[in-house]
Amino acid sequence: MSFIQGYDQESLRELVDLDACAVRLAEIEAQRSLPALLERVWLLKVLGRLDEALTLADETVRQARMAGTRKDVLRARVLHATVLQFRRAHAAAEQELATCAAEAEGHRWLAIAAFAHQHHGKNAYEAGDYDTARESFKRSLFLRREAGAEDHELETALLAIEAAERRRSSQLLAG
Repeated sequence: MSFIQGYDQESLRELVDLDACAVRLAEIEAQRSLPALLERVWLLKVLGRLDEALTLADETVRQARMAGTRKDVLRARVLHATVLQFRRAHAAAEQELATCAAEAEGHRWLAIAAFAHQHHGKNAYEAGDYDTARESFKRSLFLRREAGAEDHELETALLAIEAAERRRSSQLLAG
C-alpha cells in the first residue's frame, strides 16, 4: 500500500495520508528487520517526528552496516539524509546524498543512484539552489529511463525539473 497521495507542487514533498501512516507505524513499531526500520524512519519523517526519525535513522544505518548489503547501507544513508533535509540541515544532507549518488552510480545500481539524485535535487530545491536541483532531477530522470522505470516515476522527475526551472526563472526575474 502506498501512503503517498501525490506531491506538493511548491515544496515537492510527498503528500501522505497521515492517519494511515500513524496506523502503519503502530503496526510495525516493534519490528526490528531492516525493511521495517527503514519504513519506520520514513513514517516518522513524514509524520513530522523528526527527532525520533533521526535517532532511528542513525540506528538503521548502523544495522545496515552490520547485517545488510552495500545496497542496504546506501538506502539507509539516503533515508538518513532525507531526515537531515527535513530538519533543514541542507549542507549535511547535500554531502551525504552526493556521496551516495556517486557510489551507487559507480556500482551501476541505477535505481538507487536515481533515488539519491532525486533527493539530492529536493534538498537543493529546499535550500534555494535551483540550478543544482534541476541538474540532480535531470540526472535522476536519465538514470530512471536507463533503468526502465515506470511512467509515474519518470513523471515525478519531470515535474520536479519543471518546478526547479519555474523557481529559477522567478529568482532571476526578482534578482
